Amino acid sequence: MLKRISLIAALMLLFADCSRVPLTGRRQMNLLPESELSAMSSTAYGDFLRENTPLPDSDPRAQQVRRVGERIAAEVEVFMKEHGHKNRLASFDWTFNTVENDMVNAWCMPSGRVVFYTGILPICKDEDGLAVVMGHEIAHAVARHGNERMSQGIVAQGAGLTLDVLTQERPELSRALLLQAYGVGSALGTLAFSRSHESEADRMGLIFMAMAGYDPREAPKFWERMSAASGGASPPEFLSTHPSDTRRIADLEAWMPEALKYYKAQP
Repeated sequence: MLKRISLIAALMLLFADCSRVPLTGRRQMNLLPESELSAMSSTAYGDFLRENTPLPDSDPRAQQVRRVGERIAAEVEVFMKEHGHKNRLASFDWTFNTVENDMVNAWCMPSGRVVFYTGILPICKDEDGLAVVMGHEIAHAVARHGNERMSQGIVAQGAGLTLDVLTQERPELSRALLLQAYGVGSALGTLAFSRSHESEADRMGLIFMAMAGYDPREAPKFWERMSAASGGASPPEFLSTHPSDTRRIADLEAWMPEALKYYKAQP
């Protein structure tokens, strides 16, 4: 059992030392091969589009989403290549689709497969607003947050199996560890971990949109509109996987000088 725990700890340290997120330099643990995640996301993305027919290429909304996505992706490709991160995008197959859905949402699977829901477009308002969301979602993929979250789950599963052994040998200790690992503390720890990903994607996305010639100063305005659209219905930050709108806007303002260094308005 102790050997098993030591092995898990060693794997965490090994992968944390070997992988850093571009721009932020944060150490991360990615246990899964990106090629495997790419294949998985390809299948899942195809299944989603079969169940949710994307808007046709002739639809102006689909054209706008694709135009902004391709422009940001192109700049991200150049930046990654110039800064020694070309391999991070080796399995990427940039794809941008829009589906008719009132939900205010957008997401990006590993390997750059993006979907926007039409419900978020009015809040985006224009291409700069759309670039805020696009940069954020692309940042999740570039930072390999999906891999990191899955890796965390793998380690948690390993700990769970160890606790299962402890249950038979030392039930009182196993119960205490179970409450600590999977109780309120564990739940809030997982939420905080997700919030750190969201904040990292905000910072990276701000820079990515600026690189592509979209005004990063529009990002706080987008989140002000998002806050107004939610009508104050968001849960308290400590119970949410996303930072509060107020916290988010403050962070974006703090990162703005860095983003503006990359900004060059397009003609």
